[in-house]
Amino acid sequence: MPDQRPLGPDDSVECVVGIGPKTALVLASMGISRVADLLFHLPRRYEDRGRVLTIDDARKRRGPVLLHGRLVVHSGRYLRRRLHIADGELKDESGCIPVRWFNQPWIVERLESGVDAFVYGALGQARTGRLQLVNPEIEIASRSSAVDTLVPVYGKLGPLAGKRLKKVLDQAFGCLAGVVDPIPVTVRRELALPGLAEALYSLHRPELPDEADKRDRVVAELNRGATSGHTRLAFDELLAIASVVAGDRARRLEQTASPVQLSAGFKEKARKLLPFALTSAQHRVVGEILDDLGRSVPMARLLQGDVGSGKTAVAILAIFAVLGSGRQAALMAPTELLAEQLHHSISATLGAQGARVRLLTGSVSAAEGRSIRSEVATGETNVLVGTHALFQEGVAYHDLGLVIIDEQHRFGVAQRQRLLDKGDSPHLLVMTATPIPRSLALTLYGDLDLSIIDELPPGRSPIRTEIRGSDARERIFRFLRSEIEEGGQCYIVYPLIETSDTIAAAALQEHEAGVRKALDGVEIGILHGRLGREDRERVSERFRTGKLKAILATTVIEVGVDVPAASVMVIESADRFGLSQLHQLRGRVGRGARQSWCILVTSDEPTEGARQRLRVLEQTTDGFAIAEADLEHRGPGELTGMRQWGVESLRFANLLRHPELVVRTRSVARQLARQGRLDEVREELLRRHRIGAEFSIG
Repeated sequence: MPDQRPLGPDDSVECVVGIGPKTALVLASMGISRVADLLFHLPRRYEDRGRVLTIDDARKRRGPVLLHGRLVVHSGRYLRRRLHIADGELKDESGCIPVRWFNQPWIVERLESGVDAFVYGALGQARTGRLQLVNPEIEIASRSSAVDTLVPVYGKLGPLAGKRLKKVLDQAFGCLAGVVDPIPVTVRRELALPGLAEALYSLHRPELPDEADKRDRVVAELNRGATSGHTRLAFDELLAIASVVAGDRARRLEQTASPVQLSAGFKEKARKLLPFALTSAQHRVVGEILDDLGRSVPMARLLQGDVGSGKTAVAILAIFAVLGSGRQAALMAPTELLAEQLHHSISATLGAQGARVRLLTGSVSAAEGRSIRSEVATGETNVLVGTHALFQEGVAYHDLGLVIIDEQHRFGVAQRQRLLDKGDSPHLLVMTATPIPRSLALTLYGDLDLSIIDELPPGRSPIRTEIRGSDARERIFRFLRSEIEEGGQCYIVYPLIETSDTIAAAALQEHEAGVRKALDGVEIGILHGRLGREDRERVSERFRTGKLKAILATTVIEVGVDVPAASVMVIESADRFGLSQLHQLRGRVGRGARQSWCILVTSDEPTEGARQRLRVLEQTTDGFAIAEADLEHRGPGELTGMRQWGVESLRFANLLRHPELVVRTRSVARQLARQGRLDEVREELLRRHRIGAEFSIG
């Protein structure tokens, strides 16, 4: 005999009538295992069906309408084997409107004699130009004296959809009162947030006022996700992330690090170390880093600076300080090309000071890898630059004092921790050239102190950006030739190495012959991810020294390439790239005194959305403005690598709409940590908001 007790919020979803073992497995893969989890599947939109219009009034409106009248079907026919069309009409006192149904043959028998009905649907234009209703929903008036005033419309939930999904959600709704609210009452009152059960009730079964203008406003707020119920769920979601960040910060503050004692004459040596003077912003940031290194708590600092702002110089000075205390430094980069470029820069600067700088990547031979690991373990190598290889098994450091991670958003939190675990509470500096909106930086990197280089080196001209169609290539090549003749160098970047059957975009190999012909006599190099390490280093060095005047490349040059003479960046199929990536690519030029250009070549038919993105890049070089636009377009998951944290995307929170919630959740998380309540709140929030284990490094 089946269990007759009421459903509880912590019961398995298999206890819900209509969910069998197979469906339960699908739901579990989506993070839904308990009955209460179903309640967080919110309506994707709300439809106001409480205002009955006359047919005459409906003709003047856009969107779905609710009508009431005599509904009759005149005919039904098959045009093709699987296409059935039924035609009828709806009449009321103000007029008559045609109605058409597709693939609903049963409707002919049911309505051929006519019924008094409520009809809900959108008005569309037939080929004849007349307005008609297509596939409307029908409620027979004799069976229901009224229709629902506000109807929540749900998207599919795995195999559950339509009436089947509604029945499942109705059962889950019965256990709403038993759902535990993880947020303390004092916090809810302080922030004027509704309780969790109240918030969920208002989102699944919202009520509408009688006044027409108020109704429209309430429906609009619901559809924008701007109600107090939405705000409460957004708060919980952001607090889930903030609670992990706060926990990581609390653990760091409990650790003890060896303070870095600056060697005698450090400042004078540092001043002579670099062949240029630091900007005031670099001076400020270096001071912040040195202060951190001198403390007995391990540094955890995010260094953020736009492309070309001089983050590598700051990193070199941080490494120099640590080496002076006899400890080692490790610098991890996301790509081999960037690691090679950083190794070159650090070797050229610190090698003269006696530092032993080695490069460890996947391309290093087995014999060379063994030699490098041996030197690192004994302390003979005191600076190790590389990729993910830096934290692999078999890499043991003699005395790791500083970990630097470049382009942090390309790595997961767990990967960052694996490298930190190679030392005894080493100091941590993470760097990014991808400007991160403040709300996002606080969300993902709230455990880190923030330093910003908000100034470019002097003497640089703003990069001019122009959008061109593919028909402008001949003129572009003439311009490139003139720039090269006057001493400039250029990049031409492609999204693909070779032509793809599935992606309509320019490919390097497809265009190479045409470029060489157009720039006949110009020394041209090729650079992409399939080249071996020696070939990449040879091409990069020849371009850096000016022997190559142009490079055809993929996005491997997105970060780390610094050639002051490079003055033109041409990006083919630019509409295939995201804004932040385009901004990074553009930053490869404009590093010298010469006027520089970025030419965005679009595909033959770019979408309007792509045009708008490119216009943002054309109108500004402000990395933060570009990051805000990219965040709005692509969401935080893609922009910052949130998926690396175990977060596919934010379901309820909008970092552009809820920036104040980010600050509040950060404060609440630290408050809960002080009260010793953070762990219990975090566990429930992480489970409820489907944030994976990789998010937490604890």
